[in-house]
Amino acid sequence: YQRRVHGVGLTTDCQTVSEKLRFRAKLYSLREERELSPKVLSSVFSNMLYERRFGPWFVEPVIAGFQDGKPYLYTSDLIGAGSEDPRYVTAGTCAESMHGVCEAMWRPGMNADELFETISQAFMAALDRDCLSGLGVTVVVLTPDRAVTRKLKARGD
Repeated sequence: YQRRVHGVGLTTDCQTVSEKLRFRAKLYSLREERELSPKVLSSVFSNMLYERRFGPWFVEPVIAGFQDGKPYLYTSDLIGAGSEDPRYVTAGTCAESMHGVCEAMWRPGMNADELFETISQAFMAALDRDCLSGLGVTVVVLTPDRAVTRKLKARGD
């Protein structure tokens, strides 16, 4: 399976959760003798976050991949309440701003370049309106055969 896990939140929590998720993925591979599919990975992640609901990790994961040849997108909040959408998902402090731009610009059948442009426009519009979002973003566009990663810088003021 081709899949990616990215997220937003406190750096130390992101690192901790990443290591714990890597451990659980390896344990799953040993027990089940197969890799985690994106859908199973999202379930494992959700359970991990829910276990810590009274003292949560401050992370909002985004899981993207291909499940049975179709795009799979998932995000959740701090306690593992997930959301799947075949079109797009948003996370972070500027999620509402990104959601509005994505809703306006996204359409079915977009190629990788059009998708990158839409993602970039959504991020840049959201980053300009939210001072807590940071100074840039890493955009990963997954296609069935490869993943293209590009970095964008936002305003620095």
